[in-house]
Amino acid sequence: MMNKSTLKKVIFYVILILGSIVMLLPFLWMLSTSLKSSDATMLLPPEWIPKEITFDNYKEVISAMPMGRFFLNSVFVALTSTFFQVFICAMAGYAFARIDFKGREVLFYIYLGTLMVPSQVTLTPLFIIMNLFKWTNTYQALILPGMFSAFGTFLMRQFFKGIPKSLEEAAFMDGAGYITIFFRIIIHLAKPVFATLWIFGFMASWNNFLWPLIITSDTAHMTLPLGLAALQGRWTTDWNVLMAGTVISIFPILFVYIFTQKYIIKGMTHTGLK
Repeated sequence: MMNKSTLKKVIFYVILILGSIVMLLPFLWMLSTSLKSSDATMLLPPEWIPKEITFDNYKEVISAMPMGRFFLNSVFVALTSTFFQVFICAMAGYAFARIDFKGREVLFYIYLGTLMVPSQVTLTPLFIIMNLFKWTNTYQALILPGMFSAFGTFLMRQFFKGIPKSLEEAAFMDGAGYITIFFRIIIHLAKPVFATLWIFGFMASWNNFLWPLIITSDTAHMTLPLGLAALQGRWTTDWNVLMAGTVISIFPILFVYIFTQKYIIKGMTHTGLK
């Protein structure tokens, strides 16, 4: 007979395993469909493991549209906007956490209050601003809105508030200022929270569909989500081809997450987020 503690652990792990299976099923179905012929995608009952595996869907995706161009655009936009977002949020978070200036708390909570504004509400004024600068169909229009994040600033502030003040006091005694402390001390301690914000920012930029749809109209600046949307026909859709394109689009996110997951856990722990 199992004791009460062991029984709780067994139930806990069974729930985790079942939850993992539920989360993996859509991904496995997408991968399976990408390897099927068009006739096999509509079979009932469905085939989880295709009888005839084909890679023609991937060839068709690449030949049907400039997939390489879309992919490179997404990589460039996501990496650039995420880099600047992490850097700007780190500076803002450090200022709100460590620099005592008049109206600091009020300004921070006003900034934090922008999280309650739906992003769709800001699309029209943002487009008007970009149009005034004549930045439509440009990379800067795709990158600039993603460089700022109220959530990222909040995340950084929470992390920096947990750093012992004795480190800064020792640096002040050696004649260092806030800028020197930030670049020589704080940044080196903030790798976990940097990785956490990096993966969140990268995923948001990589999967962003609505803003690129509004601000771009030429193929040269389109990102991967727009290319995937173009694979859906008005009356019919080749689901096997669409799933092949989706599999291609997922791999960069998986790659980034695999190499940053240990830092994400540390970042969440230090910021107190759950």
